[in-house]
Amino acid sequence: MSPKVTGIKLKQASRVLEVQFDDGKAFSLSCELLRVCSPSAEVHGHGNPKLVTNKREVNISRIEPVGGYAVKLVFDDGHDSGLYSWKYLYEMGLNQASLWEDYLTRLAAEKGSREPMIPIQVQFHDPKSND
Repeated sequence: MSPKVTGIKLKQASRVLEVQFDDGKAFSLSCELLRVCSPSAEVHGHGNPKLVTNKREVNISRIEPVGGYAVKLVFDDGHDSGLYSWKYLYEMGLNQASLWEDYLTRLAAEKGSREPMIPIQVQFHDPKSND
């Protein structure tokens, strides 16, 4: 039987989700790790996991309960399709060090970046204007 969540607390300033379980274990999971390891089909790619990049500053904007077995995490980058079951959160907590190392290895191999994308505004000069 999988442990059940007894408490969830989002610390938006530090971008951490604290999760406590009924077996006494508690984990602090970064929003970045939760986002890049989302259980969604979009990320897992039906068996071919997609590398998610540029999420160092991602945060959770909303947590929605799903029955008594999961939560839907809504991220501030618009991602909202992953259901984080209690079992998945527990396994992430137990394995977060190796999940993080695997992520950093994949990033390096694919020359990806954790840094957020910076929106660039391109301004075109209109030759007819007096500017």
